[in-house]
Amino acid sequence: MFSARSLFQEIVDNDASYRLFCSIAASGEAQGGWENGRIAALLPTSQRDLAPKVARHGADEDKHGRIFHALLRKRGLTPVDVPAATDYTMLLERRGIGLAHDQLRRAEPLGERDVITYLAHSRVTEQRAAEQMLLLRTYFGDHPEVGKAVRMICRDEENHLAYCHEELLRLARAGHGRTIQRILRECALAEIAVHRDVSLAVMAHMGRILRWPTLKSALLKAGIMAFYGYERLVGWRRMVSLTMPERRNALGGPAPAAADFA
Repeated sequence: MFSARSLFQEIVDNDASYRLFCSIAASGEAQGGWENGRIAALLPTSQRDLAPKVARHGADEDKHGRIFHALLRKRGLTPVDVPAATDYTMLLERRGIGLAHDQLRRAEPLGERDVITYLAHSRVTEQRAAEQMLLLRTYFGDHPEVGKAVRMICRDEENHLAYCHEELLRLARAGHGRTIQRILRECALAEIAVHRDVSLAVMAHMGRILRWPTLKSALLKAGIMAFYGYERLVGWRRMVSLTMPERRNALGGPAPAAADFA
C-alpha cells in the first residue's frame, strides 16, 4: 500500500509537490519568526527576562524559513503562493488561538495574561512540530538532499518544546496554574481541528499534483479523519501536560547559524 516514508519520498521526488511542500513550510516558519520577534519587543516589565529566549525562538523560526528557501534554490526552484486552506498559522489565529497579529503590530506592551497565552499556544504547536520533525528525522535523517535540514530543525523544535514546558511551569508556580491549564485545553482542541483541516487541504493539493488514484486519496483522507477522532477523544491530552524537561534553559544563548543553507 503506502506509508509515511513512501508518501514523503513521493513528494520529495516530484519538483512541483516538493516546491509546494517547502513553500508551505517556509511561510509558516517566517510567520512564526515575525510573531516571536514582536512578542520579544512587547513583553511587559515583569517578564523582560524572557525576551532573549523569545527572540531566540523567533531567530530559530527565521532560520528554518531560510533553510526551506535554500532547499528550493538547490533544486533550481522558486517558492509558490501558499494556498489559504494550508496556512496553519492564520487558521489558528482565525479561531482566536494565540496572540492576534493586529495586537502584535501595535506598540502596546503585552500583559502577563498575553504571555501565558503565547506560551500555551507555543507549547501546543511546538508539540505538533516536534512530533512531525521526529517522524521526518526517523525516515529521512540520512537523506542526501534534506537530511541535514531535517536533523537541524528537529533539534530546534525539541528545544522550543522544552522551553515552553519550563516557562509554563515557572508561571504555574507563580499562581497561574488554572489559567494555564484552561488556555492549554482551548489551544489543543482548536489545534487538532486546524491540523485536520490543513492536512486534508495539503493532501488534496498533493493528490492533484501527483495524480493519486481516487482510492489512495480516499484512504489518506480516512486516515486523517481517524487520527483526528483519536486526538479529539484522548490524544489532545498529550498537548496539555507539563513536565520539567531534561534539557533546561534550552533557548539560552544565541541561535546557532545555518551557514550551509543560507
